[in-house]
Amino acid sequence: MSQIHVEAFLDKDSETFSYVVSDIASKHAVIIDPVLDFDYKSGRTATQSAAVILSYIQQQHLIVDWVLETHAHADHLSAAPYFKQQLGAQIGIGAQITQVQTIFKQVFNLEKEFLPNGAQFDRLFHDGEIIQVGTMQIRVMHTPGHTPADLAYLVNEETAFVGDTLFMPDVGTSRCDFPGGSASTLFHSISRLLALPAETKIYVCHDYPTKGREHHYQTTVGAQRQHNIHVRDGVTEAQFVAMREARDAMLAMPRLILPSIQVNIRAGHMPPADEQGKVYLKLPINQL
Repeated sequence: MSQIHVEAFLDKDSETFSYVVSDIASKHAVIIDPVLDFDYKSGRTATQSAAVILSYIQQQHLIVDWVLETHAHADHLSAAPYFKQQLGAQIGIGAQITQVQTIFKQVFNLEKEFLPNGAQFDRLFHDGEIIQVGTMQIRVMHTPGHTPADLAYLVNEETAFVGDTLFMPDVGTSRCDFPGGSASTLFHSISRLLALPAETKIYVCHDYPTKGREHHYQTTVGAQRQHNIHVRDGVTEAQFVAMREARDAMLAMPRLILPSIQVNIRAGHMPPADEQGKVYLKLPINQL
């Protein structure tokens, strides 16, 4: 089994962890869930956070094959195109992104030229597919519930990047009230993850620290089964669904959901410019 190195990068604004996962032997690597800086008040984007990741990649002399998205995020804009431009990396996401695109094409009344067929991405991954990166093997796990298209990436059958399914044990699990989400579906997706060996490492996409601790990003299947406040061993599907739906009903929408979804269903690209070369995002009223 190849040895890997995981480097984590925290975007404090959205409390998102991005990862560079590299194969030590070959220096080939993937980037998981990179963040594009976005100031909502001014509508300005920037690449400072992505540039930090790029600097690390260059310093380590890594060859980046893929930018892997766990899903179309609702809390940050993706920096995937930046890494495709800078490094030639391909952009991959779950095949069910077409369902998400279909939903939000209607919500945002997107231009007729936008086709919800996933062609904006270089590759659409299916459950069980293996991505070979150097001597690393990355197994794709379809983990819907938060959205229909969520994926987890299991590296060498021992390290899982779980996106928005599980958080740290003292925080729990992701919300399921976005269009196409389902608490029951998420319970079954999490059950698949928690059926992995107890020593399997889990890397989360977000951490919202409870009082008195710093941000953390790595735990294990065993720790989740023992201590996760929402889905530890003994919690039934009915109990989880009741808890999750009641909790979700009290949550505000993510601060950046409206710009994020419009960009992320396009593989991180902005909508097409108008005849004057200006780009706009839409603000749907009373729809979410």
